[in-house]
Amino acid sequence: MRRIVLMLAASGALAVAGLALGGAGAESADPGAELLMIEQPGCEWCARWDEEIGGAYPKTEEGRRAPLRRIDLRSTELKAMALKPRPRFTPTFILLSNGEEVGRIEGYPGDHFFWGLFQRLLDKLPEESPAAVSK
Repeated sequence: MRRIVLMLAASGALAVAGLALGGAGAESADPGAELLMIEQPGCEWCARWDEEIGGAYPKTEEGRRAPLRRIDLRSTELKAMALKPRPRFTPTFILLSNGEEVGRIEGYPGDHFFWGLFQRLLDKLPEESPAAVSK
């Protein structure tokens, strides 16, 4: 029993240390990253994404690294963005870094394929400079 208590105490100390340092991987995270989900009412593939991934997305490391912002395909907000090419299908997922497109996924290929494709996009994010991490 004492061994379990010591292990829990040690893991708690590591967790606190990780939070103080910004958590695992925070040194390479892009603070300006976000994932746009271009959607429209009645989109069955958007609904499927919501069912399979939507609820869990903000709780994942990927979701914390690139928070989700939903935009309607016909919104003025989307029309004002300088995206080339302009999204025409829903869902379209566009990874941005400081407002610049890093890459996109057009359509929803299912949860297994989505995560792999999205990881490829995340791998393209620029790393934060060491000076910015120490601030």
